[in-house]
Amino acid sequence: MSIQPKLVRFKENILSRYQIYNSIFMTLPFDRISKTGVLLPLFHDVCEQGFQEGKNPSTIVETFFEKYLNKSSDEDKINLLFRFIQYIERQVVLFDAIEDAGFSLINNMDGIGTLRSLKETAAQEDKFDELKRYLEEFKVRIVLTAHPTQFYPGSVLGIITDLTKAVRENDLNTINTLLAQLGKTPFFKRQKPTPYDEAVSLVWYLENVFYDSFGKIYDYIQQNIFDNDAINNEIINIGFWPGGDRDGNPFVLPSTTQKVAKRLKQTILKSYYRDIRKLKRKITFKEVADKIEHLDKLVYKSSVDEDELHNIQLDYLTKELESIKDIIIDKHQSLYLNEINSLLNRIKLFGFYFATLDIRQDSRIHHKVFTTLVDKTLENGLDIFPKNYHELSEDEQVQILSEVNDSINIDITKDDELVYNTLKTIEIVKEIQQQNGEKGANRYVISNNQTALNVMQLFVMLKLVAFNDELTVDVVPLFETVNDLQNAPAVMEQLYLNKNYRKHLTERGSKQTIMLGFSDGTKDGGYLMANWAIFKAKEQLTEVSRKYDVDVVFFDGRGGPPARGGGKTHQFYASLGPTIEDKEVQLTIQGQTISSNFGTDESAQYNLEQLISSGLSNSLYSKNSGLSKEDVTVMNELAEISYKEYSDFKNHPMFVPYLERMSTLKYYAKTNIGSRPSKRSKSDKLIFSDLRAIPFVGSWSQLKQNVPGFFGVGTALKTFEENNEWNRVEAFYKNSSFFRTLLANSMMSLTKSFFELTKYMADDEEFGAFWTIIFEEYKTTKRLLLKISGYKELMENEPAGKASIEVRESIVLPLLTIQQFALRKLQEFEKQSEKDMQQVEVFEKMVTRSLFGNINASRNSA
Repeated sequence: MSIQPKLVRFKENILSRYQIYNSIFMTLPFDRISKTGVLLPLFHDVCEQGFQEGKNPSTIVETFFEKYLNKSSDEDKINLLFRFIQYIERQVVLFDAIEDAGFSLINNMDGIGTLRSLKETAAQEDKFDELKRYLEEFKVRIVLTAHPTQFYPGSVLGIITDLTKAVRENDLNTINTLLAQLGKTPFFKRQKPTPYDEAVSLVWYLENVFYDSFGKIYDYIQQNIFDNDAINNEIINIGFWPGGDRDGNPFVLPSTTQKVAKRLKQTILKSYYRDIRKLKRKITFKEVADKIEHLDKLVYKSSVDEDELHNIQLDYLTKELESIKDIIIDKHQSLYLNEINSLLNRIKLFGFYFATLDIRQDSRIHHKVFTTLVDKTLENGLDIFPKNYHELSEDEQVQILSEVNDSINIDITKDDELVYNTLKTIEIVKEIQQQNGEKGANRYVISNNQTALNVMQLFVMLKLVAFNDELTVDVVPLFETVNDLQNAPAVMEQLYLNKNYRKHLTERGSKQTIMLGFSDGTKDGGYLMANWAIFKAKEQLTEVSRKYDVDVVFFDGRGGPPARGGGKTHQFYASLGPTIEDKEVQLTIQGQTISSNFGTDESAQYNLEQLISSGLSNSLYSKNSGLSKEDVTVMNELAEISYKEYSDFKNHPMFVPYLERMSTLKYYAKTNIGSRPSKRSKSDKLIFSDLRAIPFVGSWSQLKQNVPGFFGVGTALKTFEENNEWNRVEAFYKNSSFFRTLLANSMMSLTKSFFELTKYMADDEEFGAFWTIIFEEYKTTKRLLLKISGYKELMENEPAGKASIEVRESIVLPLLTIQQFALRKLQEFEKQSEKDMQQVEVFEKMVTRSLFGNINASRNSA
């Protein structure tokens, strides 16, 4: 299919609908200040014209006031700006809903990358048996995290869902009512959500989207590729972090984990109950009606009564349905057989756990906990560790830990809350496995993993506390910084050579999951180096794992926007080549990635199919033979040049002060969007290492500078250009889909940059030179990405995606202007010896409120 029709479809089905429904929205009489809906388009025009003329945001806002509100009071002007913020937030929601409603009209649901296309290609190329074999071992795991990269409260997500349905049906009355509801529904949360609140909001997606979309995909594969035979593989599954992710979040307690696991089980039982109710209406035949009736009562009781929650057995439910299925085949001409198979498939996919609850904690916390645990055992006369344990070398400690075969009562640590809660969590994991099944919680991720000792400390804690007989938990090291990624192969080799750890892996099917973190890698090493360090780490980890007959599974902390490792995810996986193990695709998704890529049945099904297809096509159909020696040399040189440029930039004396005083960084903590503290330490002074990736990336995004997605790329390419070696990078770009995908994602970051917004900073005495460094790198990167791609404009090959970004950027232009206006006011107050604290509070609130719409508008970063 040619590109042009997709753009035409976007304009007809998305853009024109938005213009119509937005005009309705603008005239709704729900605001206190008259004519807000009339004034906002005028303000938008003033912003556009002002930036074209090189004016700063303060001058633009003042010009608007002079032109249209000359006789209004200062209070009325400020109130109007807050009203504009509310309008724009809701315009973003409206556009989201319209894009969701038009998803299947814009994207070809049977086109390249879908299962139908994959099946047809396999049949044409005589690879059907190969495809079936691969589907019996290939897996995709989507892991939902609570990382707050989108600011919609649950009530607004509900409106988006209802609005999407109404737009799809062109139901003007309902659209009108929902737009009015939207206008009155608050976006701002007065209190931070608890970790349990975060879990509940994501369980909504499991119940309302993933349950059906996963089921439909699995049904299609079984019916159309396996001819209704059983498949010995679930193919797609879900991981879940809210309630289990303790990294930097002191509010996630053992009781939280327990409560979330219970909620997941109740929700899946309710989903099964709804399907059993539907079957009950259809299966009204002799011998089976009573069986369905019995299951109906049993599952209902378990799903609504907490005391009955664990009284139903998964085996029993499955056997009863299989028995009903056999009778239907034997005596009732297989009536409704597909419906029974469909329910059995969902039970196979989700068990009684729905999603695997991952536990995660930082290695530095584990080290503190473990050191205390050793001391406590020695104090209590327990002969588990040698008395000189702390004096031993790391290698000696690793060896001793691998041989520990004992158990402890965690009550010996009750006087230390951190130690006790960490160990109690392990007990809870065992309990969840007993109640929800092993897959309910069988992975423990160690973030900031640096050594084999980090792994062995957790390994022995798991065994001592709850798993002395059989360790049914996978230990997953997470390597994040550039240094950690470089050290990862040696760390894993040390573990593979350890006799007792290797025995554990054998018992777990000789499979080792390794997580690789993009967001901290990008913050640490810049865009090119982070991506290249992960690529090389994957190659080396694949090599060392194959050497020891271990199947390595890579779990990517890909995040959402390109700056967090996101971008066109399926293209990324399809570009990896044969030197990287690819039997499983595992990645984290959060915030706008969940709502934009998996927020509706259509988008979830399409993007899941694209992920399945990317992994399979990489193995079955790819002509990608990996990178040549010359390609590797070029990429190494590019990564090193960009790493040096980014490191120099990051170490610039103005880097942290710029983020602290010129961006929205310090306002993230005030948005109440996530339960986790916004920085790692409690220090008042801002330290780079304390910065979390989300506010770090988000602050650059709010400035419309998107530094983490491009900085260093231009300088690296320019070095080749200046050395008359441009032909080398050009050849690399033509040869490598990996490199093309990297640059395409960087191109998206550039597309969403708008330096006119902050151009005034160039004249700032303190920060002018620093702003100019960023702008020059942006210009260099843009020029050279256009040169290497042969495009006349950014994202030329994705006109519909580019058009979507342009609409979203246009919607939030007034919002960005208001935010900068407020930031400039606050910067002026900082210079005053006596501040009007009431005014400071007003403008701080304005900055905080403006964060929401800007971030939500970025959903197509993923």
